[in-house]
Amino acid sequence: MLTALEQQVTESNLDLRAAAYRFAESIAERRIAGSAQFPHSEANASYARERASPNGVLGLLGTMENQGTDTIASGAQGFGPTRMPGSTGSSAFNLPQYGLNASWEVDFWGHVRRQVEAANAAMRVTEDMRRDVLVSLMAETARNYIELRGIQAQLAIVEQNLDIARHSVALTKLRFQQGTVTKLDVADALGQYHNFEARIPVLKSQEVHLINALSFLVAREPGALTAELEKPKDIPSIPNSVPVGLPSELAERRPDIRMAAEKLHVATASIGVAMADFFPRVTLSGSLDIQALQFSGLGNWASRQYGFGPTVTLPLFEGGRLRGQLKFRKAQQKEAAVLFHRTVLKAWQEIDDAMADFSAAQNQRDRLIEAVTQNRIAVDMAQSQYIQGAADFLNVLTVQNAQLEAQSHQIQATMNVSTSVARLYRALGGGWQQKLPEHSAS
Repeated sequence: MLTALEQQVTESNLDLRAAAYRFAESIAERRIAGSAQFPHSEANASYARERASPNGVLGLLGTMENQGTDTIASGAQGFGPTRMPGSTGSSAFNLPQYGLNASWEVDFWGHVRRQVEAANAAMRVTEDMRRDVLVSLMAETARNYIELRGIQAQLAIVEQNLDIARHSVALTKLRFQQGTVTKLDVADALGQYHNFEARIPVLKSQEVHLINALSFLVAREPGALTAELEKPKDIPSIPNSVPVGLPSELAERRPDIRMAAEKLHVATASIGVAMADFFPRVTLSGSLDIQALQFSGLGNWASRQYGFGPTVTLPLFEGGRLRGQLKFRKAQQKEAAVLFHRTVLKAWQEIDDAMADFSAAQNQRDRLIEAVTQNRIAVDMAQSQYIQGAADFLNVLTVQNAQLEAQSHQIQATMNVSTSVARLYRALGGGWQQKLPEHSAS
């Protein structure tokens, strides 16, 4: 059932789906950054109805009024607008055109390459973030399920003790009627019974909370899994072996370590981008257009106009912006290196703590199993002595309470053993499995 719940989480969990979409966003951003490596081209078309003013700027370059065509053709005058006879001046004209434009930045200094490198690293960061969410959800689902089975086991123990206490109340009342015990014994028996009874609502509430938590993890409404989980089952057993692996394997498994390394990579690549901004940027561009004053001329090759050539831009004065940006990127890299170091140390701490908890939980469980066995013997003997009149009821109450506490501690220790494995799985960045379930953004 735990395996089925884990599968539902990988398919339905909202946090995991959001992480998958963040990964899809980073893939798109990587594609956007990579597009700068290739030429950009576009087609264009336009139409305008225009009228040039002979009294405007173009009049400085054009033909003055009353000039003949022979004077214009001689080159002594320009080819600007000529005022037409009448008060309306020059007439309007059509200007349709279409064509192609293209440009490409020649990446001499690695400006674009380093941007693409940073985008690649950022994409891997979001991929590792998605895996980190997945591993965390697997561990959380296992912990909630284990705790649910532990609460249900404790509830069963309390109900068993409640049944024993109910029989003790009936027996004590009978013996009180026979005059062999006092009213104090009856009150003690009833107090013990109600003490057990009072524990049940708290355990029931914890059971509801854990079922609701598991329902939320599979993106369903509260109580949706009640029918599946309300029937008690055993606490999941631990694997026979837990191969932690080599330190190099740890670095490959832990998503947070990989994220920290990739963030350092992003910061380093960003320094390269900032340094490239100090050097000239060369862009090759060209255009080819067809322009005519009449639509009939748009199909004529003689209507073509074109232009091409390189453009070089060199920053001369930026008010300290480029130097400030370079210092900023270098500081970011140093911060990323410190955080990477911290992440690795924190990972080792978490693994060492998880292994210590695992070992301690197993030792505690083994001791409590023996304690429960001895307490059960003591309860049987105390009840037998009480029935025979060889001991008072206080002795029965004492050993019954001791047995209940030992049983509760044993269940808690068994839970701790299994949950410590889940924590170790989380600390190892996915445990000892080769592959984890994948989830797409679709």
